[in-house]
Amino acid sequence: MRGPLSDSRPYWPGYRAVWRWHFYAGLFCVPFILWLSATGAIYLFRPQIEDWLDRPYENLSISGVLATPEEQVMTAVAAVPGSNFHYYELPRTSHSAARVIVGKGAEEYRVYVHPQTLRVLKVINEDKRPMRIVFHLHGELMAGDWGSRLVELAASWAIVMILTGLYLWWPRQSEKLAGVLWVRLNKGKRILWRDLHAVTGVWVSSLALFLLLTGLPWAKGWGGYLKLVRSWGAHGAVQQDWPTGRSSEIAQRMAMDHHSHAMGGMVHDYSPLNRLVPAAASLRLAYPVQVSPPMDKSNEWIAKSDAQNRTLRATVKLDPMTGAVLWREDFRQRSLVDRIVGIGVAAHEGQLFGLANQMLGLFTALALATLSISAVVLWWRRRETGVLGAPSPGNKPRWSAGFAVTVIALAVYLPAMGVSLVAVFLLERFVLSRIPPVSRWLGLAPAQPVIREL
Repeated sequence: MRGPLSDSRPYWPGYRAVWRWHFYAGLFCVPFILWLSATGAIYLFRPQIEDWLDRPYENLSISGVLATPEEQVMTAVAAVPGSNFHYYELPRTSHSAARVIVGKGAEEYRVYVHPQTLRVLKVINEDKRPMRIVFHLHGELMAGDWGSRLVELAASWAIVMILTGLYLWWPRQSEKLAGVLWVRLNKGKRILWRDLHAVTGVWVSSLALFLLLTGLPWAKGWGGYLKLVRSWGAHGAVQQDWPTGRSSEIAQRMAMDHHSHAMGGMVHDYSPLNRLVPAAASLRLAYPVQVSPPMDKSNEWIAKSDAQNRTLRATVKLDPMTGAVLWREDFRQRSLVDRIVGIGVAAHEGQLFGLANQMLGLFTALALATLSISAVVLWWRRRETGVLGAPSPGNKPRWSAGFAVTVIALAVYLPAMGVSLVAVFLLERFVLSRIPPVSRWLGLAPAQPVIREL
């Protein structure tokens, strides 16, 4: 492996230049990586956690004739005064509580109703459900769209951090793979921490890149960017099966309320549910299955699977008078982009191929945490007093066309990184480098030697 002072590729930025970008990217990303690893590891097990939390509502004592879905929905709407009906979720078993989601402005509430006695068992704000809290902590730091943009920025720079890390640690001599593919345990603490960082990074890099890339479509900035690109040449508005930031989620809820008010009495007639709920159950869609009222003047009701494994999802339009299927779209019929994103999101959430997917995600989260902690230890052990500890700049690098194309391609694909890269470059060039104490502390200029008294 090349030593830290080697610059064997003069037409690319040298080892030190890449090391500096790796250092600064890591310094910014490490707190976010630890946060995303912790919250992501919890969210991987959402199905098990939600099943455990909902177990009081899955084995109800039921004997006799059940109330109709219409009556169950009316009970749920009355339990949240001023609300409108959004979804009826098909019970998982014959002893499960009915779950009805109602909306009131920007808020949604899940109402658990006993399917026979119509007793309201529980009312909870959808955003206060434990796994929804973890979801918002993971994707937007509970800070809405701005939090989503910050997470996107951290994810973008984490991609840069991984790519520069691979460049730094890639073996140049095939017979010297110790410290690259396995940790050397007998070389002292310094080498041990270095190898732990490098080896973990090499093994987890592909999985980490996959998680970072598959999480971007949910981000406010990147998700909107993708939708804009898809709209070029598209006929009509582009519909996506995932929200992009908190405002997108709220807009969808508000749209349902708007349609409910605009359609007047039609949306308050819940009697079609008595035909549509059995019709939806007969379709054998993947759990959970939601039945919702019309969103336009077509008067067509919707039954859809909201399964986390998005490859199992399907959307069906039903005739409210007969329950007949008017239109159906399965996952394989969606656009290529939607299928790619859907498969990526399902794997990202640990739901594409069962428990093995969850354990692979957990391994990745733990490895990323190890990578981050070892990076902090390495930085702390090598830093000098009075400075940040960034690698010194070295000679001014000569950029090749290949490197320029690589940076431009990354900036186009990761616009948050591209904008911040330009901002940091300008700030460093015209402000920070001209303030001597700050410049020395950041490592932009050589630090003055410390003179100790004899």
